[in-house]
Amino acid sequence: MTVTGLRIGVVGGSIAGCAMAIAAVRAGAEVTVHERSEGALQERGFGIAMPPPLHHELVANGYLGADMETVPVESRVWLTRAPGGRSTRELARQTAPVAACNWGLLWRALHERVRAGVYRRGLPVESVARTASGRGLIRTGDGEREYDIVVGADGFRSVTRERMAPDVRPVPAGYLAWRGTVPLDVLGDLTGPLGLLRDAWVTLGFPGGHAVFYAIPGPVPGSRLLAHVVYGTAPQGADPEAYVGELAVEHFPAEWAEVVVRATPGARAHHPVADLVAPRVAEPPFLLAGDAAGVTRPHTASGAVKALQDALCLERALRDTSSVADALGRYADERTAEGTRLVELGRRLGRDLVEHTPDWAAMGPAEVEAWSRAALGGDRSYLYGSVHRP
Repeated sequence: MTVTGLRIGVVGGSIAGCAMAIAAVRAGAEVTVHERSEGALQERGFGIAMPPPLHHELVANGYLGADMETVPVESRVWLTRAPGGRSTRELARQTAPVAACNWGLLWRALHERVRAGVYRRGLPVESVARTASGRGLIRTGDGEREYDIVVGADGFRSVTRERMAPDVRPVPAGYLAWRGTVPLDVLGDLTGPLGLLRDAWVTLGFPGGHAVFYAIPGPVPGSRLLAHVVYGTAPQGADPEAYVGELAVEHFPAEWAEVVVRATPGARAHHPVADLVAPRVAEPPFLLAGDAAGVTRPHTASGAVKALQDALCLERALRDTSSVADALGRYADERTAEGTRLVELGRRLGRDLVEHTPDWAAMGPAEVEAWSRAALGGDRSYLYGSVHRP
């Protein structure tokens, strides 16, 4: 039943592109990856999380090596600032296992396995097209190449998605995400956060937003970084880059504000939160993956996760069907529905975590459990589990 003898061109060589290339090679295809950047990408990105079962599946199936470092933790701890001071108040603990990763190390681990294909750097894809015979065409500065399938793994500004769904545009959420990392060895005096983050990841609620903190592997084997992301709204006219420190000092417990303030200047970034989803993520000979297929608000922690799941789905579809049309149809059915689900989930979580935050200071375990159920709206997320009762 496997589709054989295929030539597949992948637009974009980031996490999604490398994972899709691995999937195609494992299914027996000849693959070429077209990456616009001249250099390696491992310095890009911050912390990410994935469900431990997905990590195990990727290792078992050869997408990742068992030696790629993660920081596995089992619990999520909800915090806020105690009323009338700058100390920390714990609201609740949830069972919420994650395998925390470093974006750059994940990209490097995937890239190292794109050996049966060709990874072409420094030649941006100018356009994609469909030939008269129905094959895909990729145009770059050095010419044109035909493929049986063109995989658009070229991010939220995807030229492939523009070809398939030219009217799809990002929908702004109206607030920002600030990301940063700081080496744990410069936080030695912050005993509260460091003690908590050995076994858990943290959500800290404040009026008008929330922040997430978790440990990830550092660039040197055995080293650790403390990653954070803060969601909120900067006042009109404020410098967004500087404002996050002011926000943390105003609303966070003192030790957690220090984490944000001490973030390494070269390892900080901010961006508006937005989402989008393609109406259908495959239409022969084109297929979309990762952020090209759909961007979810980061509250779902599904950006890299979705890209990796896209790759696993592509491999199954190519192995279990006998034509390109059948394989892409199966992929489209499964991944379009999942992308739409995640966008809707992200919007609900954004509403309840940022746009209409609860009175965090009045919450305890029972209130966090009820709030979580209401925010999920009957959906599921690996980030939410059972609340530990005292």
